[in-house]
Amino acid sequence: MAWAGCGPTCLPPWPPRYGYLDLAFALMGTVAFLLDLGADLWVAASYLKEGHYYWGGQVLVLLVLSSVTTQVFSWFWYQSDPKVLRQEVLTGRILLILHILQLGYLYRCLHVLKVGFCICWKEAVEETKRGYVVFLSHDISMLRLFETFLESAPQLTLVLYVILHTSKAELFQVLGICTSFLCIAWALLDYHQSLRSFLQDKHKLDFLSSLLYFLWNFLLVCPRILSLALFTVLFPSYIYVHFLGVWLAMFLWVSLQGTDFMEHAASERLYRAVVAIILYFCWFNVAEGKSLHRSVIYHTFILLDSALLAGAWIWNNMPLGWDSHEVHVLIVALPCYMLGILLRVVYYRCFHPTVQAASLGSYDEVDARELGDVGTASPPQLVVGCVNPRTYSLFQHSFAGPVRDTQQHQENGTLQGCVSVSAC
Repeated sequence: MAWAGCGPTCLPPWPPRYGYLDLAFALMGTVAFLLDLGADLWVAASYLKEGHYYWGGQVLVLLVLSSVTTQVFSWFWYQSDPKVLRQEVLTGRILLILHILQLGYLYRCLHVLKVGFCICWKEAVEETKRGYVVFLSHDISMLRLFETFLESAPQLTLVLYVILHTSKAELFQVLGICTSFLCIAWALLDYHQSLRSFLQDKHKLDFLSSLLYFLWNFLLVCPRILSLALFTVLFPSYIYVHFLGVWLAMFLWVSLQGTDFMEHAASERLYRAVVAIILYFCWFNVAEGKSLHRSVIYHTFILLDSALLAGAWIWNNMPLGWDSHEVHVLIVALPCYMLGILLRVVYYRCFHPTVQAASLGSYDEVDARELGDVGTASPPQLVVGCVNPRTYSLFQHSFAGPVRDTQQHQENGTLQGCVSVSAC
């Protein structure tokens, strides 16, 4: 996707917000990344020390592949950003060395903390600087999502397989399972929040909608990963065949939808490959237009696939011992998935911005003018500076209704180009 600059196609109508709470979440995200990295190395070292070289090697391979892919995306995005934004980061050669050393993502996190701290410390801050730190935060949110599904989700499947295979669980494995499930759901929530940051305050996630979004993602991911782990216990070699087959189907599906996220064809194919991996575990919308039909097709396919995987385990363990922990978890898995679907429907029926934007009659006159009556309302305050085109393109795919209101405001407002920003 070519850089669109700061014209009408990429500017949101509302000034960005960045306060101490955003800074605290950025700090927690950085600490969580470091703790997760340390835990991965600890798990790999434990397996290798016990002589389980295959399992330890698998953890290290997943860690290296996810890190390399994340660094590649980070480097591509730095190169595609306007030069005015790259004035605040290190020089190109040093930045390249950091990415080769697998430190590019960590540098992004630390840079956001630095800029965010300066913004929160000052009483009066220009909107350009707030927009700059929000721009950086959106890229980190996307990279965190990639890293989670390239490393945390596959490794979680591996840990569950090891526990089921050995019929025993170490303390670090149980803690790792719990934190991995939460991290996956949290990464999805953080990504969704970054998309909704382009909306008006009345459309952003409150506590109830955030909790609902977190829960339905958690309830849908859990049964999927459990079914994969159970199948791996039976056919540890065939799980790679299964992954390759589903991944190819998802890659073809994403390619047919005609994504336009990266600047070059090669990097776009890499993006589609990563999205196909995410779709192997959970839903991820990447195309324009209404996503209802695509979502129904996807969830039906994943439900049938997961049911076949779990059914294969049941068939090979007949007669079932009802005192088995695996059977108890398996019995809970289907209700969890159905409850997740139900909560997802409730969220999109009651809390999605498209629904909120459609109910203009419930707002007072001022609210209605803010949402759609641009003919009589004065142009809103616009952000001066660059807006992240990558996140904004995904925002346009996800929120069709509010996007039309956004574009109407942009066409009637005064847009200004990118300006130089200073970190402090």
